[in-house]
Amino acid sequence: MNVAVVGANGQIGKHLIKLLQNSKDHTPRAVVRKEEQAKSFQDEKIETALVDLEDTVDQIAKGLDGVDAVVFTAGSGGHTGSDKTLLIDLDGAVKTMEAASQSRIERFIMVSALQAHHRENWNESIKPYYTAKHFADKGLEQSGLTYTIIRPGGLLNERGTGKVAAAENLSRGTIPREDVAKTIFASLTEEHTYNRGFDLVSGNDPIEQAVKKI
Repeated sequence: MNVAVVGANGQIGKHLIKLLQNSKDHTPRAVVRKEEQAKSFQDEKIETALVDLEDTVDQIAKGLDGVDAVVFTAGSGGHTGSDKTLLIDLDGAVKTMEAASQSRIERFIMVSALQAHHRENWNESIKPYYTAKHFADKGLEQSGLTYTIIRPGGLLNERGTGKVAAAENLSRGTIPREDVAKTIFASLTEEHTYNRGFDLVSGNDPIEQAVKKI
């Protein structure tokens, strides 16, 4: 499967690109915004596409041409304002869905945020971010794409354990970014995750088993 990772230069994206590159079944395409980011992936013999999520749907579709699946793990980042959160985390995500549909790509995985589907549980300090994630997820559910929405808890840079808790609703928790990437990887072809969304934190179940019993 040819997999486009939108936001490949992010920390989750980098972990996922490595997993895909080392896989016998998948080939990654790093979708990034800057030339220098693309060059770093090209130096590793990884196919790249330059895409600005503030561009048009047609321009985004060009960067996705020829792939079988899209993983959206892009974000405006914590150092930008609510305007960029709206333009990247919400509108950029929706335009990427539209571009995938336009390019006849059926599989789409979204990296969201823990409890984004329940407004009463949003973190008040980053409410615009949760709002963007909530409505991007809603758009994906209504898109007609074969989707999976993964809602990780607080993200850590610790080494992954390979064990998680995955369910429709989970209380607050944390998870290494590496384990989020491994869960995305495991979900790509796991039909039990198709057209489902789930919260994800560190737990006791091996990832491959966790995604089979959501």
